[in-house]
Amino acid sequence: MGLKQTVTLTQLQTYNSRTRNRRGRSSDQSMAKGECSVAGDLINFLNASPTAFHAVDEAKRRLKVAGYEQIFERGDWNLQAGKKYFFTRNYSTIVAFAIGKKYVAGNGFHIVGAHTDSPCLKLKPVSKVSKGGYLEVGVQTYGGGLWHTWFDRDLTVAGRMIIRDGKGDSASYSHRLVKIEEPIMRIPTLAIHLDRGVNDGFKVNAQTHLAPVLATSVKAELNKVVAENGPDGKSILTDGGKSNESSQKHHSLLLQLLAAQIGCKPDDICDFELQACDTQPSIIAGAMKEFVFSGRLDNLCMSFCSLKALIDATVSEKSLEDESGVRMVALFDHEEVGSSSAQGAGSPVMFDALSRITSFFSSDSQLLEKAIQKSFLVSADMAHALHPNYMDKHEENHQPKLHGGLVIKHNANQRYATNAVTAFIFREIAAKHNIPVQDFVVRNDMPCGSTIGPILASGTGIRTVDIGAPQLSMHSIREMCAVDDVKHSYDHLKAYFEEFTRLDAKIAVDI
Repeated sequence: MGLKQTVTLTQLQTYNSRTRNRRGRSSDQSMAKGECSVAGDLINFLNASPTAFHAVDEAKRRLKVAGYEQIFERGDWNLQAGKKYFFTRNYSTIVAFAIGKKYVAGNGFHIVGAHTDSPCLKLKPVSKVSKGGYLEVGVQTYGGGLWHTWFDRDLTVAGRMIIRDGKGDSASYSHRLVKIEEPIMRIPTLAIHLDRGVNDGFKVNAQTHLAPVLATSVKAELNKVVAENGPDGKSILTDGGKSNESSQKHHSLLLQLLAAQIGCKPDDICDFELQACDTQPSIIAGAMKEFVFSGRLDNLCMSFCSLKALIDATVSEKSLEDESGVRMVALFDHEEVGSSSAQGAGSPVMFDALSRITSFFSSDSQLLEKAIQKSFLVSADMAHALHPNYMDKHEENHQPKLHGGLVIKHNANQRYATNAVTAFIFREIAAKHNIPVQDFVVRNDMPCGSTIGPILASGTGIRTVDIGAPQLSMHSIREMCAVDDVKHSYDHLKAYFEEFTRLDAKIAVDI
């Protein structure tokens, strides 16, 4: 059985002071590294987005600053041509759109779709693990991560918590985002002396090897004794020694750190969705400062570039004066596990938005089908750059390079939704603005991954192209891409929003 843990008041005060200082230094450093550049802005976005919930929260903040009005799926929509709106679902998916001043029902939607989630370790519903004199945190793997990269990293936790406010029938409940800034746990590797063959091939057992160490039982018990004899004679942050269901499922030490972070009592924490996170901040690095080193580039880099492109392509009312369509960005959750959820790309969330927008401006039910055939979707998900140490993993004529611009993804078996028409449209926009673009086809003797592109294309019937910025170390806890490609991606997507209506009018296919 686990021991009951508490944290002393002095420890919590010191912890909070360190957190504030660390947050200030991190913010100052990231701003100094590129305040006015697209890549520098990406760094700020990444550091604000340790989880899908935080990414949506940061996107929401940026949209509000840019004049987008929040609407709600549970409420009525009151839309107006020339105006900008957004809504969230589960606070892990967000859809933003700007309606052209010349829009009429039946006109098309110009969409970029990306995803907010990344492979990670998520805390189990019962995370309390005690063995060998250690307090560990039980986690489950989410997505197809490179799990060996999670060892020997300084880890923390972040996510959302369900908090109770008040008691009895007067109680209300809300979700609160949380991130503990300080490293509080670690997954230590086994010494080579105890596993001499580890360098011949290390196979991670996801059940037994990946539990992070939070504390030792002895130290936690000593803290408990000190805390229970605090200055007022009561235990610190334990509501007089009472416990709730959460304290039976999770280490009290962890609950107290979470409660201290958001300023509530541990007993007010009803539930949470938390994940382990690396505490090393995202950064522009490399000998020539040409790289972005960060976690979650897949796919927060594309989420950021599409969001920034939409905001800057709709920065003023004038930018929508000649627009007859609707410019939209949809950032979905759960792509890494198949998109089959109420807020994933396999859900009707995007189709619902298209339907409600169209029907608001006309009661003619046939106009939605016409709008879909006039629409275009850019499925934006990071791509595999050529790796210098594994060059045989790429097809000879399709080797995307860093700095080479967005990659158009092709697959004859429809793992990507690109076809000749959609690739041409995206390539033509690049040519007009002198933006580099690349192509990717997986080797015939290797399996091909997929994206939200085929899911949305088959579910809605919208023409789709699959693209992404090239990167290395995909699905590692620490990935890398090129600064230039961040700028290329932003420029390309912004040009797409601004140019598509005119270009599409010149293309004839189903005639």
